[in-house]
Amino acid sequence: MRFLADMGVSMTTVSALREAGEEVVHLREEGLIKLPDDRILAKAKQEQRVVLTFDLDFGELLAATGGATPSVVLFRMRNQTPAAVTPRLFRVLKACRTALEAGAIIIVEDEGYRLRYLPIHRDTA
Repeated sequence: MRFLADMGVSMTTVSALREAGEEVVHLREEGLIKLPDDRILAKAKQEQRVVLTFDLDFGELLAATGGATPSVVLFRMRNQTPAAVTPRLFRVLKACRTALEAGAIIIVEDEGYRLRYLPIHRDTA
């Protein structure tokens, strides 16, 4: 699986993914530290990467565009250190790899995770 790590994601987590055989790039490595969120999604879609982020705006952007890709893993954890995030990410990947390949947003929380398949349809009522 291919990943694009947003600025809030630690290089320690990126390194752990690489050690596990995953292909991952971090925006910092590409000199894109100020890339707007909509451009991050466009880059991930073009490169067929799953976005890893702590930025809540990505869920709203996916809903607004109605896109079926890219998949996003959104962390909403109190403890945002790599020691907490990295093992949680690996558990989610083990359980949800097929969903991420199909197009999904996964919200990783302290007590578990929530999965929504893309596209997200907003209620019109």
